[in-house]
Amino acid sequence: MIITAPTESLHFSPQWERPDLHGVRQLAQFPVALIGDAQGRMGVMHSALRSVTPGLKMAGTVLPINTREGDNLAIHRALDDAREGDVLVINANSDTGRACFGDILGEICINRGIAGVVIDGATRDIDELLAMGLPVFARGISPAGPFKYGPGTIGAPVACGNVVCHPGDAILGDNDGIVVVPQGRIAAALERTAAQANSEDYMRALIPSRA
Repeated sequence: MIITAPTESLHFSPQWERPDLHGVRQLAQFPVALIGDAQGRMGVMHSALRSVTPGLKMAGTVLPINTREGDNLAIHRALDDAREGDVLVINANSDTGRACFGDILGEICINRGIAGVVIDGATRDIDELLAMGLPVFARGISPAGPFKYGPGTIGAPVACGNVVCHPGDAILGDNDGIVVVPQGRIAAALERTAAQANSEDYMRALIPSRA
């Protein structure tokens, strides 16, 4: 960690398998709404979690973090073990009164190859995060800074935006929102989403063109 703080209040889960990012990136060719439709409209996060970096798309695998409201100690520590292509999925108890993420953590994410950040809570430093090109989704924005006391959990499943996210699940985001695909269903989701895209293309072809 770049900060000096005791971490005894944090709990860590064993390392987990991450899927091949090739399949996740193939799935990312499709819009989030289409992927959600192809999953029976399941796995789509609550609309309260919105992109705060418009135009930046996200595709990677879940690194789950559970933290107390307005505290980012667990986020700092999670980045020590993060891998390229991970997405930080943070349950901050839906609190939007105090940001638990900002530009310093954003710069560490860029350095580690983190694919994006999803916060069921608040962030800040929006202009800086957008400028560095890091996709960030959050429930709210607040200029109030975080504490660094813990407790927190890293690597265990978390609820985020009303969706249970397991480590290694695929997670994708665009201007419409966020969708999660269980790790063992990525290949099937890709097949179903491609079929859904073909079906919608067929429907579009039936729409009469204006003379």
